[in-house]
Amino acid sequence: MRSYQSVLILKPDIDEARVAEALEKIGELIKSYGGATLKVENWGKKRLAYRVKKNRFGIYLNLYHTLESANVIELENKFKLYDLIIKFMVLRLDDAELERALGKEMEAEEEEGAKNEDKASVKSENEDS
Repeated sequence: MRSYQSVLILKPDIDEARVAEALEKIGELIKSYGGATLKVENWGKKRLAYRVKKNRFGIYLNLYHTLESANVIELENKFKLYDLIIKFMVLRLDDAELERALGKEMEAEEEEGAKNEDKASVKSENEDS
């Protein structure tokens, strides 16, 4: 299995519930082709550099996933047919690039864990006094 990054631009006029629904459907598509979603980032609504299908804005989604290389073309064809997606790009990632992308998330979680541990230790010290 290879690692991929998919950047999708959704129609700008949909609400958060429809974005969550679209993410769920995209995740199911990846699973149906034997892949797994590793990380999902919702970058929000941004202005496009040029009009795409008469839209000036779009909702950006960034997905890191694994997939068999033979199924990438089929997944791209499904992206073309999905009515909420106005543009997409699928990139193959090296192991180092994937680790760097997922490593940022791990570092953020470790920092939050360390902050929570510090707060807990300060609380217990205050309670002991």
